[in-house]
Amino acid sequence: MFCSSFIDVANELGAPSYVFYTCGATFLAFMLHVQSLFDRGEFDPAELKDSDAELAVPDILSLIPGKLLPSAVVQPDGLPNLMRQTRRMREARGILVNTFHDFESHAISSLATGQTPPLYTVGPIIDLKLKKGDRTAGEKEVVDWLDRQPDSSVVFLCFGSMVSFGEEQVKEIANALEVSGQRFLWSLRKPPQKGKAEFFPSEYDDVKEALPDGFLDRTAGLGKVIGWASQTRILAHPSVGGIVSHCGWNSTLESTWFGVPVATWPMRAEQQLNAVTLVRELEVAVEIRMSYRLLSGEVVPAEEIERGIRFLMSTENKGRRKKAKEMSDKCRKAVEDGGSSYRSIGRFIEDVIN
Repeated sequence: MFCSSFIDVANELGAPSYVFYTCGATFLAFMLHVQSLFDRGEFDPAELKDSDAELAVPDILSLIPGKLLPSAVVQPDGLPNLMRQTRRMREARGILVNTFHDFESHAISSLATGQTPPLYTVGPIIDLKLKKGDRTAGEKEVVDWLDRQPDSSVVFLCFGSMVSFGEEQVKEIANALEVSGQRFLWSLRKPPQKGKAEFFPSEYDDVKEALPDGFLDRTAGLGKVIGWASQTRILAHPSVGGIVSHCGWNSTLESTWFGVPVATWPMRAEQQLNAVTLVRELEVAVEIRMSYRLLSGEVVPAEEIERGIRFLMSTENKGRRKKAKEMSDKCRKAVEDGGSSYRSIGRFIEDVIN
C-alpha cells in the first residue's frame, strides 16, 4: 500500500498491478474520500484536528469527529505523501484488502460501485503459531501461568510492536490495575533511548525498574508483567477474557478471530478509526480513550483506565462480549471453503488469469 509507485514499473512491463492493502476497508474508504477532498482543497487537518466538528464519509456509517480522525491524516508533514499514494491506488487493476465481508460490510459494499478498482477481501490473514513445540521458555512460563487462571478472568494489556510508554503513563496503568483488583497479564516494553537511532521498544533487564515500588509484590496473586508476547498464543488461551489494545489492524483481526472483546486505546496511524469501527459500528469493544494520540505526550489517568478495564471484564459488557463471539464465528467461516474471503481469492485468481 506504500509502494504504489511500482505501478510505473508494471506499466513498462505490460503487467497488471494490484495493491495489497494491509489496513481495513473502512480506512481505505476513508482515505479515498479524504484524497478527493484534499485534491479539491476541501480538507484542512489543522482545522479539524482535536475538534468536535464531524466529518461525514459516504462509505462509513458513523460521523467522524475531528478528535477521532486517524493520526495518519492530521500530521501535515506526512499528508501529501499519503494522498499521493492513495491517488495512485486508483490506477491499479484491483485492491486486495486484509479483511472479511461481515466485518466491514458497509464499507466493502460502498466501495463496489465502480468508482474505484475492484476490491478483493482476502482476510483475515493471521499468523497462528500455536503448536506447543513452537513455544520459547518465556512463552511456556506465561502459558503455564494462564493455565492456573479461571476461564475468561484475565485482561491482557498489549500495545503492539511499536508502542511503549514513559514512566508517568506506566505508573497510571499500574495504579489502575492494582485498584481494579482484576487478574491481568501486561506486556510492558522499554522505550527506545533518546538520541539513539532506535525505533522499536526493547526489553527491560529488570521490569521492576519501570514499575511503582512494591507493585509486583502487591499484585503477585493477581497479575503478571512480561516483555514481548506472542499475542495470538495468549488470545487463544481460554483464561483471557479481554484485551486492552492500541487497535492496530493485525491486533484487531487477531482479537476478532479469537472472539476476545477489546478495550480501545488507539495510539497512531489509522488506529483511531479502527477503534470507532469496533466500538460504534460493530459494538464488539468498549472505550478507554479513542481520542488519544501517542505523540501528544498526554497521560491517561489511572481512573479512566480502571473504568475501561472494569467495564470490559464486567457482566455489564455481556452484550458486546456475545457480539465478539458471533463475529469470531463469521471471521473463521470467511476463510473456509465457500466463505466470503475464500470466494474472493478465487475471483482474484480468475481475474488475473483472464
